[in-house]
Amino acid sequence: MSQDFSNRVAVITGAGAGIGRATARAFAFQGAAVVVADINQAAGESVVEEIRAEGGQAMFVACDVTRDEEVQALVTETVERFGRLDIAFNNAGIEIEQSKLADGEEAIFDHIMDVNVKGVWRCMKHQIPAMLAQGGGAIVNTASIAGLGAAPKMSIYSASKHAVIGLTKSAAVEYAKKGIRVNAICPAVIDTDMFRRAAESDPRKAEFVASLHPVGRLGTPEEIAAAVLYLCSDLAAFTTGVALPLDGGTTAV
Repeated sequence: MSQDFSNRVAVITGAGAGIGRATARAFAFQGAAVVVADINQAAGESVVEEIRAEGGQAMFVACDVTRDEEVQALVTETVERFGRLDIAFNNAGIEIEQSKLADGEEAIFDHIMDVNVKGVWRCMKHQIPAMLAQGGGAIVNTASIAGLGAAPKMSIYSASKHAVIGLTKSAAVEYAKKGIRVNAICPAVIDTDMFRRAAESDPRKAEFVASLHPVGRLGTPEEIAAAVLYLCSDLAAFTTGVALPLDGGTTAV
C-alpha cells in the first residue's frame, strides 16, 4: 500500500489558497488529476497554473458551496472531464465571528451555517452518488479543533464545525459497506495568508497564538495536506468516521 494517486481524480473545494492550495498541489505531485474548486476564480486558476507548470494535471471549476447547482455542476464537470471521482476534500469554509453568543447576529449565524455545514452537506450529497456508481471513494471534510470543544467568541463557528463532524461520522457509517470512507480533519491555527492578514493589525498575535500550541508554533498548510493525503490513501483503508486533531497537542492539554 502507498500514497500513489496515479489514475485517481480529486476534487478540492476552497482550493485557491491556504490548506486547499497546499493539498491540491500535494495530490497533483502524487499523480492525481486535481479539480481545483473555489469561489475566487483568479486564485483557483493560479493554483491550476502552478500544478501544470510542475507537470501535474488540473482544471479549475468555479464553485460557491452555498449554491446547490454549482456544487452539482462541479461533480458533473469532474466526471465528464476525467471519467470518475475518487477523492473529495470538502475544505471550503469561513470564519467571520468574533462575539459572545448573546451578541451574535442571525444573519451571521445563517451565513456561517450555509457555508460550513450546508456546504459540506451539499458536496457530499452530490459526490457520494458519483462514488457509488464506480464502487467507492474517499471523502475528507475540514472541521476544526473548535468542533471538538469550546471556542469562546466563536460559538456559531464552533457549532458549525461540531456539525461537520456529525455529518462526517453519520456518512461514514451509512456508506462504510459501499466502499466510501468519510473522515474529518480538525486543525488548530494554521499559518495561512488569511491568518497573516488577521495578525497584521497586531504583530504580537501570531506569537501569542503560536504559544497556545504545546509544540510552540503554528501548523503549516503542507502538514495538513499530508494528513489529508494519508486519509485518502490505501494506507488508511481501515479508517473511517474519524475526526483527526491536527493541533500541535492543543486538545491533549
